[in-house]
Amino acid sequence: MARRGKLKFKDVVKKPHGQKGQSNKKPKKQHSRRTYSLFDNKKSKPKRKFHSERSVEEPDPKKLKYEAPPAIEESSSSDEETAPLDNLRNTFTITRNTKKSSAIDSSESEDENEDEVEKNSTEADGESEIDSEIDDDGMLETSSGGNDHGNISEVESDLEDKNSEKTDTESLAQSESSEIEVDTETDIDEVDNTEDPFIKHIAYDLHDSMLEALQSTPVSLDHFTETWSTLGKLSIQIPKCDSISLEGNSTQDSTFSIVEKKMFAAKGIVPKSVSKSSKPSQLFIKTQIINNLGKLNKKTTGSENFTSLQAEIFSVINNYQDFCYSGRTFSNSEEIRFVYCVHAVNHVLKTRLKVIHHNVRLSKKDDVPEEFRDQGLVRPKVLIIVPFKDAAYKIVQMLIDLILPQDKGNVMNKLRFIEDYTGNELIMPKKNPKPEDYELTFHGNTNDDFKMGITVTKKSLKLYAEFYSSDIIIASPLGLRTIIGAEGEPDRDYDFLASIELLILDQTELFLMQNWDHVVHIFNHMHLQPKDSHGTDFSRVRTWSLNGWAKYYRQTLIFSSIALPEINSIFNKKCHNYAGKVRVINPSEVGCINRVVVQVPHVFHRFECSNAAEAIDARFDFFVSKILPQQRESLMKQTLIFVPSYFDYVRVRNYFKKEDIGFVQICEYSKEGKVARARDMFFHGDAHFLLYTERYHFFNRKRIKGIRHILFYQLPVFPHFYYEMCNLMQDSYQNKKVGSQSNMTVTVIYSKYDLYQLSSVVGTEKATKMSQSDRKVHMMVTGGG
Repeated sequence: MARRGKLKFKDVVKKPHGQKGQSNKKPKKQHSRRTYSLFDNKKSKPKRKFHSERSVEEPDPKKLKYEAPPAIEESSSSDEETAPLDNLRNTFTITRNTKKSSAIDSSESEDENEDEVEKNSTEADGESEIDSEIDDDGMLETSSGGNDHGNISEVESDLEDKNSEKTDTESLAQSESSEIEVDTETDIDEVDNTEDPFIKHIAYDLHDSMLEALQSTPVSLDHFTETWSTLGKLSIQIPKCDSISLEGNSTQDSTFSIVEKKMFAAKGIVPKSVSKSSKPSQLFIKTQIINNLGKLNKKTTGSENFTSLQAEIFSVINNYQDFCYSGRTFSNSEEIRFVYCVHAVNHVLKTRLKVIHHNVRLSKKDDVPEEFRDQGLVRPKVLIIVPFKDAAYKIVQMLIDLILPQDKGNVMNKLRFIEDYTGNELIMPKKNPKPEDYELTFHGNTNDDFKMGITVTKKSLKLYAEFYSSDIIIASPLGLRTIIGAEGEPDRDYDFLASIELLILDQTELFLMQNWDHVVHIFNHMHLQPKDSHGTDFSRVRTWSLNGWAKYYRQTLIFSSIALPEINSIFNKKCHNYAGKVRVINPSEVGCINRVVVQVPHVFHRFECSNAAEAIDARFDFFVSKILPQQRESLMKQTLIFVPSYFDYVRVRNYFKKEDIGFVQICEYSKEGKVARARDMFFHGDAHFLLYTERYHFFNRKRIKGIRHILFYQLPVFPHFYYEMCNLMQDSYQNKKVGSQSNMTVTVIYSKYDLYQLSSVVGTEKATKMSQSDRKVHMMVTGGG
């Protein structure tokens, strides 16, 4: 049945019997009525005029189903009908003006010629339809006198129409409410608030003087030093450049003045510590997560407000400067994780809000102005690299608690995530338990091959999203390396790293025990030109991203428990943030050598080399020529050689085989049977040397018995391994049938490039003196008290 409001005269008139081929349709000129559409079109159309005459009697559609149609006579309308028509005309005019004024962006008026053409075509179309509002009223009148069957059919048709209209209304209301929601949120969060560090950092291009300073070799830097109550001593480096004019260059002549005003990214500033009682709104934190902030932090730290450590870390990272913190411990790990998760979510939500806000405004525009460039070459913006699945699980849980209210929102693929990222835990032995730090490090799922994309919306999170539709990527170095691949591999992909704006590395020291080359490989493939467009709208891509300056805008956060030269190398050479860098450089007042309980002399031998690259060969030559001949004497039996690097281990092992030196070996690739045999032979004195790698000790923490002498080929990455290995020389671990308690030594080989490890062992002050002293041999004795 035809819908109400669109009923045509021909639909309700039955053809007389025997006249199937004839049409009862009257000529168009007999229709004197003109119709309007109650819904305004996008383009403003000229108002159509009613005919001055209207028929007095209108056909009854219900009666015409059973009677032959009478001839319709035209007559002029009475004076009483003129006023309602005028009122109706005025109503249409008011409706059209109201809709036009409520539009977000009104289009420009059309040319007069186009208006005439549109007017004529509109009037011609109006002759072929009936006014919906008038027909509705007429239909109600005629249906009251019809039969029951006609009424039932009419009611069913009305119900269908109402359902259809209800659906359309709901979708329209939904879209309107979302648009209103965007506008409301815009008012609250002030999307274009120039005081927001987010806007300051990413919204503007680099000035020529800033770009020149960043691209110079070496980079010209201003150095500052600050001391904060909790973080301690901060070393701040900010690129040095001339004063940046915010109005750009102006070109003038005698008659006219053409001034091109352009905002540029401001020079970095020294961060200021914020109070831990500061309100989240004062820290420019999104309103969407403010309500969840206090509850989650109370569950994490016991306080709804930031702790002093959290407040000072957030003061730096919210300033969008690179940050390297080497004071991470098992006790403050959750505080640190909470801070960088808040910063990551804050960054993603602000970016998303800005894009949505621009989408609403651009829906009324034909082109994209420069100020609407708000995206990168690809979608992923945040990359978080952690060593194990358990750390990734904790991060995702924290992101869920931050973004979604409790028991609300939707997390897609959550069950799959819980199944994949939990379980697979190591069973800790109850007899001969492992050290406490070992149990904390390897708690939970210790799988180190994973990667996952996360899409963030206002009320939902999608886990396992494709990288190019993700906002956040959480992965391990190995997981990313399998995707990036190596040069020459056909299926490699690294385009998703092209527009990373926030890079976070947590538990960075553990990457050295996995494979540091993977980390370097990831940094080498950051911000390269993508091989594919991946559906990018280049009219919305920021200018600095198109220019290849994304590396100058990326913020890098590195958290580790120890300071290492490899981490410093990455921070110095691979982080180019134009806002500057902040590094915590607290000295080690007391080294871990004081925790050695065995009374034994520690002899430190320094060798000379001109640079870090030469140190590898110089160390081996010094070991072979100076140290090894002394260790081969019969009095030095049962010597354990501790080698941190696997490559150095292989080199020493091959030399021992070549020189036919008796030894046994334990490394991370040794099978359990060979490990047990090597330990047994060394304990009973059947092997003079035991080659032992730090990575094996890190992943297994076996108690090696029978050690009389320790030779540190290089100081360990983890300082506590130093005193842990030395304390294995106690009487309870010795074979009393072999060796003498009075003949035990510890020997260390080091260079000036091992200053960080040496500082952790003997303290910063002593390490500095030992590296600069004219004497190349230094001895200390422990266990005297």
